[in-house]
Amino acid sequence: MSTTPNPDTPPAVKLPEKWGGLLALGIVMLVLGTIGLGMTVALTLGTVIVFGGFLLGGAILQLIAVFRDAESGWKGRVFHFVTALLYILMAALIIYDPVGASAGITLFIAALFIALAVNRFSTAWQNHRQGQGWALPAIAGVADVLLAAIIVAQWPVSGLWVIGMLVAIEMIFNGWLLVLIAQAARKQQKVAMAPVQSGHSTQDDNEE
Repeated sequence: MSTTPNPDTPPAVKLPEKWGGLLALGIVMLVLGTIGLGMTVALTLGTVIVFGGFLLGGAILQLIAVFRDAESGWKGRVFHFVTALLYILMAALIIYDPVGASAGITLFIAALFIALAVNRFSTAWQNHRQGQGWALPAIAGVADVLLAAIIVAQWPVSGLWVIGMLVAIEMIFNGWLLVLIAQAARKQQKVAMAPVQSGHSTQDDNEE
């Protein structure tokens, strides 16, 4: 008797069949992130310098586009030319003084945490008025305020470790995510192969 699939049942998430590479990458990111937590200053300066390199690369590509289309009558050439020059200036300042640049970026991160806290407190207040769960966004908002306060209280010294710490934590979280995806893909692959192996076993029994 054939069974009709339930239309209300969500389809299974398609996971990659080759999970070994994901598992290896996840382990590598976990190791690198853990090492990064022990050398946050070097990781901070390296991240800032790489960011400056990206700015410089983007400026060069933008200048190439501006001069390549010089005869096309492109009205936005002046704006993009000035933008490219600003990128070059920012990249030069970052590469010349990565410590000062990291301090400035760290203040921006503190301001971002404050903005996130305001948004989460607003969400908590709205949820409270509607009789919904408000504790989790409120706790997250308090955590954001505490992080911003720690950064500002230790500034400019915090500029030497905040960026590196955030990058290392992100690598650890992403590494765990990849490991979990690889494990789920491996489990899904085993479940998918089980009926095939059972069918082969039944066929062999019938032949005997």
